[in-house]
Amino acid sequence: MKKTFLLFEHWTTQAALLGACAMLVVAATLGMFQIVTRFVLEQPAEWTEVLIRFSLIWMVFLAIPAAFRQGAMVSVDVLYRWSPPALRRVLDAVVSLAALALIVVIVWFGWDYARRGGVQSMAGLESVSMFWAYVAMPVGGLFSAIGIVGNWLDPQRHELETAQ
Repeated sequence: MKKTFLLFEHWTTQAALLGACAMLVVAATLGMFQIVTRFVLEQPAEWTEVLIRFSLIWMVFLAIPAAFRQGAMVSVDVLYRWSPPALRRVLDAVVSLAALALIVVIVWFGWDYARRGGVQSMAGLESVSMFWAYVAMPVGGLFSAIGIVGNWLDPQRHELETAQ
């Protein structure tokens, strides 16, 4: 069961990270397009600003699960280093539960916010609902919850190991 979940977690975290990388490419490409149209062609494309902001929001929320999975988001380094192995597992559980509680809040209110904001349209892209920007919170939160559980089952502390 643990091995199956960790495999599932690996694939979901990699998919989220791939999505975050794609959003970074979209933001960078649109940024370059905006520079060319504004300063070279002198005909700015205002719609690119909205899509850059939209893609950066998605990039952040899709990259967070990878940070959670590597143990880079929530870290109590000094306490962890000075603790015996049994207490380290307790610390892992406490930190994981606290992070999951925060993620539940983000998913819950993020979904509510996305639903309520669905009646708005994006400035510059009147045909696109703000729902698609706001839904990044609950989607990223769900991926993050999987990463948090994966890190609790199989802790990885890349930052902590390299700092010693």
